[in-house]
Amino acid sequence: PQLPHGHMALPSFWKVVEDSLQQSGAQLRAFCQAFETITPSPGTQPLTPAEERKVLSLVSKHGPDKLYQVTSNISGSRDLDLTLLRGQIVALLQSADTKGNTSRWLVDAGGPRGFVPAAKLQPY
Repeated sequence: PQLPHGHMALPSFWKVVEDSLQQSGAQLRAFCQAFETITPSPGTQPLTPAEERKVLSLVSKHGPDKLYQVTSNISGSRDLDLTLLRGQIVALLQSADTKGNTSRWLVDAGGPRGFVPAAKLQPY
């Protein structure tokens, strides 16, 4: 099968390819910007059924006033640190680590327990 631009000289063919790639790139950037502006803030992110069950179990174990939502992805670097995704719900167990550092909180992530930066949590 012949390509639609198969008859063109190579330099003009590459120009067509480059132009369409640039156009696609611009469309993609516009789409990404639009997506970011219409995406709800972390406070209103819908929960999956599995997350909902986890939240209900955390509420029954710890009470609703202990629930926090992760505001940005956390990758645990030390022992006992948790790796969590933005939007996940956790229950606060202790607002300090074992050394009394209040910038690291001990949380229950619905199974795993560990430390996360307090700055990346907001009341749920």
